[in-house]
Amino acid sequence: MSNYSMSSIRKMLSGDIAIDLGTANTLIWMKNQEVVLNEPSIVARDKITNKIIAVGKEAKAMLGRTHKGIETIRPLRDGVIADYKMADAMIRGFIRKLNMSRIARPRIVICIPSGRTDVEQRAVKESAEHANASEVYLIEEPMAAAIGIGIDVNGPVGSMVVDIGGGTTEIAVISLNGIGALETINTAGDEQTESIVQWFKDHHKLAIGERTAEEIKCTVGSAVRTSGKSIAVKGLDLITGIPKTVQVSSDEIRQALSETVYQITAAIKRALDKTPPEHASDLIDFGIIMTGGGAQLKGLDEHIKNKTGLPVHVAEDPCYSVVKGTGIVLDSLKKFQNVLIQPC
Repeated sequence: MSNYSMSSIRKMLSGDIAIDLGTANTLIWMKNQEVVLNEPSIVARDKITNKIIAVGKEAKAMLGRTHKGIETIRPLRDGVIADYKMADAMIRGFIRKLNMSRIARPRIVICIPSGRTDVEQRAVKESAEHANASEVYLIEEPMAAAIGIGIDVNGPVGSMVVDIGGGTTEIAVISLNGIGALETINTAGDEQTESIVQWFKDHHKLAIGERTAEEIKCTVGSAVRTSGKSIAVKGLDLITGIPKTVQVSSDEIRQALSETVYQITAAIKRALDKTPPEHASDLIDFGIIMTGGGAQLKGLDEHIKNKTGLPVHVAEDPCYSVVKGTGIVLDSLKKFQNVLIQPC
C-alpha cells in the first residue's frame, strides 16, 4: 500500500500558495513551509528579443547597471499592475523558483490593495490564472495583515491597521469581517526612497541610485530627531561628472523623509476622523498596529503616537504580516470566505 494519502498526493501536485504581490517585494507562502520566497518585484528584459533574462533578486542586481540592450522593469506601481505582460512573467518566474511539479494546479490566494477597481482586481486574478492556478482568490491587504498579526477580524471590536508597503500606505479599521474608515495613499516606502534620491540632487548636487537611497533609509533614516549618527554616501557629482563622497547626518535624512512622514500621519488622522464613536473607544484601549516594511522606519511609531495621542504598536515581523495572513486564509478558505473578494 502506498505511504501517501490522496490528500498528501494532492498537496504535492497542487502546492497551494499564498502571494503578497507587492510593489517593492513579492512574498510567497506555502502550507507547512511558511515563507518560501521573498524577492524584489523586478523583471529584467532583453529589449531586442523581449526575452525575460531574470526576475527577483537577479533582476534587482542589474538595477542601474544594465546596458542599453537590457532594461529592468517594476511591473507594479502604487500597488497595482502597470505592465500586464511583465507581471505575468514575474509571477510565473517566481513560481518556477519554487520547483513545483510541472503538472501542479495550485490554488492561489493573492492579496491586493483596498478599494481597487474591478478592472484592477481582474488583472491580478488573471495574472495568477496564467500561472496555471486551478482557483484564484483575492483578499485586501489590510484584512490579510490583520489576520496575520492575530486580530479576530470576525469580532465586533474595531482594530486599526496601518500597512505601509512599497507603493501604498493603507489605513483601515477592521471588524465583523469588514473594512471601515479606509484611507489609502500612494505615499509609502518607494516614495521615501525617491525623496532621498531627490534630496541629494537638490542639496548636494549628487546623483545616487535607488539601491543606495534604500540603504541610507534603512541605516540612518528616522521620523524623529536622533543622536548625530552620520554616513558617507558615494555618488556622481552632477556638476563635474566625477564620482565623489559626501558625509551626511541622520538628521539630514530625517528632513529628506519629513514630507512623506507628514503625508502618512495626515492619512491616519483622516481615517480617525471617519471612525465611528464605538470603534474610537476601541482604539483608545488597543491603539494602532503598524505593519509592512515601512513600519520599520526608526521612530515612526513614536511620531504617530505623539501626533494622535493613541498607543502605537509595530507588529512582530511587520514585513511578513500580509503574506502570513494570506497563508492563514489559504489554509482555512471556508472559515474566511466572508473576507474574500470577487471581481465583478
